[in-house]
Amino acid sequence: MSSARQVKTIYFIYMGLFSTNKSFLGIDIGTSSIKIVELKGEAGKIKLLTYGFSENILESGQVDIKDIVYIINKICDQAGTVSRSAVSALPTFSVFSSILNLSGVSKKDIASAVHWEAKKVIPLPLEEMILDWKKIEDKEEKSGGKTNIRVLLTGAPRALVKRYIDIFKNAQINLISLETESFALIRSLLGNDKSTVMIVEIGATTTSITIISQSIPIFNRSIDIGGLTITKAISNNLNIGLERAEQFKYDLGISHRESQEEIIPKTITETISPIINEIKYSLTLFQSKSNKTVDKIILSGGSALLINFPYYLSKILNINVIVGNPWPRISYPSDLKLLLDEIGPRLAIAIGLAMREIE
Repeated sequence: MSSARQVKTIYFIYMGLFSTNKSFLGIDIGTSSIKIVELKGEAGKIKLLTYGFSENILESGQVDIKDIVYIINKICDQAGTVSRSAVSALPTFSVFSSILNLSGVSKKDIASAVHWEAKKVIPLPLEEMILDWKKIEDKEEKSGGKTNIRVLLTGAPRALVKRYIDIFKNAQINLISLETESFALIRSLLGNDKSTVMIVEIGATTTSITIISQSIPIFNRSIDIGGLTITKAISNNLNIGLERAEQFKYDLGISHRESQEEIIPKTITETISPIINEIKYSLTLFQSKSNKTVDKIILSGGSALLINFPYYLSKILNINVIVGNPWPRISYPSDLKLLLDEIGPRLAIAIGLAMREIE
């Protein structure tokens, strides 16, 4: 057994099944963690059945498929999942996306027009990519039998898609669908909110910035800085282990109170400054190109829970910043509220994935 299989931390809760309605797994395979949520539809509501996650176990980069399969099955076993049908997501930074404007195209020619335009905007050979596209209905205009339309194009490397398929095949889990993280976050954090919103997903090693309008992701950027970057900076500055540095990170956050660990808030603000600069740049670029403004910023991922982070960002950017809450449309026992609120930002992608087949 390789070191990657050492599941350091698994949190899980099992609430039992109260009916035979089919349930679905949302499986979020991150760069340093795997998160699984099982949901089912019951009496017009979405019910949380169980969840589990394992963090800090994939630090060596490209981990062997067998290790990932082992961890997925370990989490499912300990969390007591029942379903063997899952939805998963490709990381935002690995997927190319673009809005295409197609003018004067007949309906029967839309697919070929998308393929032609894809050659112009995707920097890799199309034979190495799997393409998907979605018509943005509210922008469609018809003229003389022709259609002027906007299309959301996404492209994922074939090798990456095959890797995910192999993971689920070896785990003996039916992979129903494979989508991008941004759609899962829209589902879990926005619901029917059609306003223009920026979601900042702070993962372990990357931060993805997505601007959504009318429930469509129309702008994406990523930066190679995440929660683990902050933890390592604290660890190096204080000469302490990663586990203790991680705890300090969440205990002190972005505060300015006097303490012996005063260096920690300073280290955090210095480490996240590239993320803030990227957010600023993204806001400016989007507003200059679209003539629209972003109504609010929603934080997701584990580092969204850093003390004072939303206030700190809001003050710098002069925009409303909140921590994303994936639970409003999901039913769960009330005595779990405090715990689920604490881990909600970590599970937002997995929750959105599991919701796909229920809504």
